[in-house]
Amino acid sequence: MKTFVQYLLRPTVYGLAIAFLVLVLAPQFKHLNFLETNQHEHDNRPLSFAHAVRQAAPAVVNIYTTSSDTIPGFIRPVRRQRQELGSGVIMSENGYILTNHHVVDNADSINVYLQDGRHLNAEVIGTDRLTDLAVLKVDANNLPVIPQKKRLPPQVGDIVLAIGNPLNLGQAITQGIISATGRSSLNPDGLANFIQMDAAINEGNSGGALIDSEGNLVGINVSAYQDRYRDIQGIFFAVPYELASKVMHKLIRYGRVRRGYLGMEGIPIDAQGRDALSSITQIAGIQVKLVERNGPAAQAGVQSNDILLKLNGTQITSLTEFRDTIAETLPDDKVTLTVLRAGNLIEITVIVGERRS
Repeated sequence: MKTFVQYLLRPTVYGLAIAFLVLVLAPQFKHLNFLETNQHEHDNRPLSFAHAVRQAAPAVVNIYTTSSDTIPGFIRPVRRQRQELGSGVIMSENGYILTNHHVVDNADSINVYLQDGRHLNAEVIGTDRLTDLAVLKVDANNLPVIPQKKRLPPQVGDIVLAIGNPLNLGQAITQGIISATGRSSLNPDGLANFIQMDAAINEGNSGGALIDSEGNLVGINVSAYQDRYRDIQGIFFAVPYELASKVMHKLIRYGRVRRGYLGMEGIPIDAQGRDALSSITQIAGIQVKLVERNGPAAQAGVQSNDILLKLNGTQITSLTEFRDTIAETLPDDKVTLTVLRAGNLIEITVIVGERRS
């Protein structure tokens, strides 16, 4: 009888023991199953930039301008009105908007339409032809602001989205990658370093936002590359956010962009220049090729064929960096150049002038 009872109880004891173990370990099992389910759902979910667009799109506005000009007539000159189309980016909740200079140039009236249906009149705070940027101001508060993350340099290969109002069809999104950075050849002074990308920019997109895959502002869309003799595709440009932000704050503060100016031109050092540097163990510098007569550099004593090694004690590593630093220096400030001339190191103090754009 005892053996029979033990025979009956043994499965029960085993079952209770297994049940106890399941109860103890259930959270781990449940967690693992949850991860597997989520991973499965994630793998099947289509790639989407919807979140980035939701973050940024409300801050991208449609801009309509009206201007007038005079054309020759059969009897007398005829005055006509022109309407232009563009986009803009709300940079602050109190109404500062970045757009392109060419969108608002010579405009008699500027109308801004938000994505929530609001219509606002805008005034021009200032424009900058060199970067093709303009700052507008609307009389409103608590506006949607484009997400901005400072010190987030764009990199070749980054995915970007262009937001604007192409051909007045309504707000639209185009997608591409950054093809190149630091494109300065578009500007005769080489001071505006543009982003090149293949996210399509059409008429009406100018002044709109270029954002990353998280919705952060990467740049302000400017233009497409044009050549009347060739069919060009996939080459579009934007002003980098960092540069656009600096220009915006200068326009708000001064009504124009004040840029430093030395009055000289240079190139990266050539083979002869590198031979001259061998004695001082430095491999980078700028070789001065032209010094403008009566310019700030000439008045301070800089000469052609001088090799610039340092700016304010910091080694010069590239011509672009040197130009940018001088451009960001306020006129009438002083800078110290360390110069190699005929094998001798000398220091020259230059009073920075102001570049007229």
